[in-house]
Amino acid sequence: MVRMIPDEESSFVGRTAELRSIRGALAKHRLVTLTGPGGVGKTRIALRIAAEATAAVEEGVEKGLAWADLASLLNPELLAATVADCLGLSDHTPRMPADAVCAWLGARRVLLVLDSCEHLLDDCRALVADLLTACPNLRVLITSREPLRLPAETVVRIDPPASTAEALALFEDRAASAGHPIADAEERRLAAELCDGLERLPLALELAAAALRSTTLADLSLGPRAVVDLPPEMGRAAPLRHAALRTTIGWSHELCTPPERLLWARLSYLPGRFDGRTARAVACGGPLPPDDVEQGLRALRDKSVLTERDGTYRMLDCVREYGRMWLGELGETGRIAQRHAEHMLAETRGAHEEWFGPAQRRWYERLSFLHADIRLAADHLLRTDPVAVLEMIGYVTFFWVCSGYLYEARQYLERAMALVPETTPDDVLVQGLWSLGLTRTLQGEHAVARPVAIACRRRAARSGYDAEGLARSAYLDGVLHLLEGRPLAAQSIVEETWRTVGTPPPGATTATTALCRLVTVFALTATGRLVEARQEALALREICAASDEYWTRSYLDHQLALIALLEGRTEDAVGHARAVLSAKRHIGDAFGIAMALDVLAIALCDRGEDRAAAHAMGAGLRYWETVGHPQRGTPELASLRDDCEERLVRRMGRTGYDSAVDEAARRDARALLTWAAHGGPLPEG
Repeated sequence: MVRMIPDEESSFVGRTAELRSIRGALAKHRLVTLTGPGGVGKTRIALRIAAEATAAVEEGVEKGLAWADLASLLNPELLAATVADCLGLSDHTPRMPADAVCAWLGARRVLLVLDSCEHLLDDCRALVADLLTACPNLRVLITSREPLRLPAETVVRIDPPASTAEALALFEDRAASAGHPIADAEERRLAAELCDGLERLPLALELAAAALRSTTLADLSLGPRAVVDLPPEMGRAAPLRHAALRTTIGWSHELCTPPERLLWARLSYLPGRFDGRTARAVACGGPLPPDDVEQGLRALRDKSVLTERDGTYRMLDCVREYGRMWLGELGETGRIAQRHAEHMLAETRGAHEEWFGPAQRRWYERLSFLHADIRLAADHLLRTDPVAVLEMIGYVTFFWVCSGYLYEARQYLERAMALVPETTPDDVLVQGLWSLGLTRTLQGEHAVARPVAIACRRRAARSGYDAEGLARSAYLDGVLHLLEGRPLAAQSIVEETWRTVGTPPPGATTATTALCRLVTVFALTATGRLVEARQEALALREICAASDEYWTRSYLDHQLALIALLEGRTEDAVGHARAVLSAKRHIGDAFGIAMALDVLAIALCDRGEDRAAAHAMGAGLRYWETVGHPQRGTPELASLRDDCEERLVRRMGRTGYDSAVDEAARRDARALLTWAAHGGPLPEG
């Protein structure tokens, strides 16, 4: 298992002694913290250690590795949920995320890297202490400006390179990247003096090298000018040991034009990686027209204020801190926060409106990219406009459920619901109730979801809300009935809704009508009306395919696979099960993947491919584990699954079956999904 390891954005230079020290510490101790001032290179060194560990995992020497970037996390209540996400968990239980992480890690041998912890020290200290107690084979590597101060902690201090030669090697590498290679002995002498003058601090050297795009090494070697544009509070509060970094950041600031400085300040509000679309929405205005934003992004990249990768940008932590100080000095923090929140609301509204259609896959990818931004916007709006939070999180709940953010969605929805006034618009309230009911349902808390479903339906009916709201509430009610083994009640709810609002014509399928029709397919299958179920599923699947829609189509293929099993059409069952898994690769949804793997296992067993069927069962168990449940799904699947396991044990023997299941369950989840979608030999490693 290797999860979410960032790419190194530039070459790695030197640091041989530090790497050796960290390797030795990790070999002896379970908690190692890299400390040191901002800009000293803690994250880069941790990335290099992670790269070495990645190779070890791929070679089978180590068992697992995960990286959690905490720099963009400003809400400490979501720390454990963020760690769960970095581990690939999509917990569908009402447990606290810390409990889910402890349960999933168990006795696994995993190296967990928590990067940039200094702003969450108390929360990281508590979480790491719990993890180390509950997970005996876990090792944790921390980067932070301060240690956690836990008894089990071993601190490795990261200082600037000890020698001028190593610092010079880094400066020369970055100067060459800036288009100014060090040409002769005189330039090397000047560069060496500059490195010493900047205290050999890596980020200071990188910023100075980037300045070669607009000035000469001879000018740089005269020594950085006194920085006159530091905000007063930075000048008072910053420790003297940060002098080189403060100087070079301030120097980079002086080299910027006024519009570039304003852009730097405004972009510093963003929590993590961003693209031009978000930059324009947040930073435009006043003296910054859209064209200046585009030019400014390029200019800030050339000055190493921003790093660019695949058309997206990121600001290093120290540079962002400086920009936020200036944003406060300009008195713009509140205005930029509101503009950012409005942009996120518009983005999520667009995702909601285009969920059923060809843009669905793109929106799953985009909302995953915007995850930290949506959290930041929600935190801001909870203080200023909880109705907007209810609307925004309501829009993304279906996306977040598939992406593993079920806990976060529920937390934001419950907090917003407790704050919104009675005058909340009906459409927002119905959407919020629907989303909250869905999160509780998918966490297995049917009893607490039921009152929400009832309130959602009553509000939609009482307000004279349109067909979309009634259909949405019918879907929630129907799913609850299906999961509780009452398919007739589920079908009745949908039929009652059609009687109220009118049956939608075939060519007028919307997201909510498609969801209600999906409930009907599940209900018809569960009550044994297989011919009707297959006809309705095929008709709706054709509409979904024509719209290039994935989520609904994948669940229709799941039902078509189950119907084929019940009708004895094994080949069709295998084909539909693999179609489910192929679709899920584009949008996630661990719960749906687990259900589809169970159906695939049954179909392969029926086809006589016992070992492949056992592998599919093991893959299913691997995914059920990530959602925190034993095998679940609609009740009619349980007996088929149990029968499949009995037949495989009888034909393979208990030892052979258990060995095949365990072999698959140990594999990487993504590799298992690729294998299950396409067949072939079980993936290695």
